[in-house]
Amino acid sequence: MSVRIQYAYLKQQTWLYRRNYPKELQAVLGQAMKQSLKTGDARVARARAAEVNAKYEEVITKAKAGQVVEKSSPVVVTPPVFSPVVIVGRRTVKELARLYLNRRSNELQHGGFKSVRFSVGLFVSAYGSRAIGSISREEALAFVRKVALLGRHTGKSWRTRDYGLDRLVEASRGGTISARTQRRTVSQVGHFLDWAVYEGELTVNPFSTVRVEAKGRNRSYAALTDGEVGGLLALNDPRIGDVLVFCLLTGMRAGEAVGLVRDDLVWKGNLGWFAWIRPNEVRSLKTDAAERLIPLHSTLTPLLANLPREGRLFPDLSVSIVTKRFASLRATLGLSRPGVVFHSTRKWFVTQCERAGVPEHFTASIVGHQSARSENRMTYGIYSAGISDDQKREIVEKVGLPCR
Repeated sequence: MSVRIQYAYLKQQTWLYRRNYPKELQAVLGQAMKQSLKTGDARVARARAAEVNAKYEEVITKAKAGQVVEKSSPVVVTPPVFSPVVIVGRRTVKELARLYLNRRSNELQHGGFKSVRFSVGLFVSAYGSRAIGSISREEALAFVRKVALLGRHTGKSWRTRDYGLDRLVEASRGGTISARTQRRTVSQVGHFLDWAVYEGELTVNPFSTVRVEAKGRNRSYAALTDGEVGGLLALNDPRIGDVLVFCLLTGMRAGEAVGLVRDDLVWKGNLGWFAWIRPNEVRSLKTDAAERLIPLHSTLTPLLANLPREGRLFPDLSVSIVTKRFASLRATLGLSRPGVVFHSTRKWFVTQCERAGVPEHFTASIVGHQSARSENRMTYGIYSAGISDDQKREIVEKVGLPCR
């Protein structure tokens, strides 16, 4: 992955700057501002490009104001005094990982950042004191092989919270992590090293030619049966009972439900209450198709009176709390069927829609899926405005909770 600097490019080991002037000013200023940055070092070039950019903006401002601008005047870039020589690959893995994680902490939500921090932390535990330029493809392969040996419950126990990669491998018991989790862990470390290349700290990412060999199926969730739904509702759990009913009657994902705020509820007169699933201050969305308006089942209307009048509807809940609490309820009922998780509530809703004769692409618009109506679904999505709110209300009301 090559280093990129806006409006600059590398030619014969020297960075050159080129930025076109606006078309309306080219008759006065010429086609573009061109300047050699007189360095092959990416860090120095980035600093000098910023100086030339400032000069470019100054020239544009003067030209628009009608002031005289001398086209022939070269832009002088003063080299920094005692500029340090930066040797690529000298900084340690641990030092760069700290910088990378600080940046990612501002870009990712908590759950996503926690996963990235764990993966990069495993890499740091193995190679943290090494210069990043010394990491070879052999070390990358060794890391991938060790990740494949990690136990299924790696990182979940407080006893192993401070363990590095080698100690975690030694402490692993039972089944190993899935191929999907292995790929995610290796990919996140690869992204870290791609960032190091982009920042000019590394010339080549040693993980670019390494892959996880393990094969595995995508995890399949089971749909709850009506009997299982009735048993869960009969527990009337004070912690996640309301969220459980919300998801059963709307098909929402756990993150969509616990991320609802009062402003996401929309009143549509005789059509009742709708929930607007959209990015907000609490959570983002999984896909573009996930943004949608869902009619709230009439059974949910009485619940709204007991929820907060402003801010989050479920302020004390997170996806982690919901899924762990559901696991406890499942154990209480003795539900040991493989694939039964909280996400199974969503599959139950889709199943009820299917049994009620609702067309697949109608259900997809409610649960936020890309419709697989036909191989021409892309064309269909362009020309169709989607189903009406009346149709959505009719579909949702067809789903009824089993008797408790």
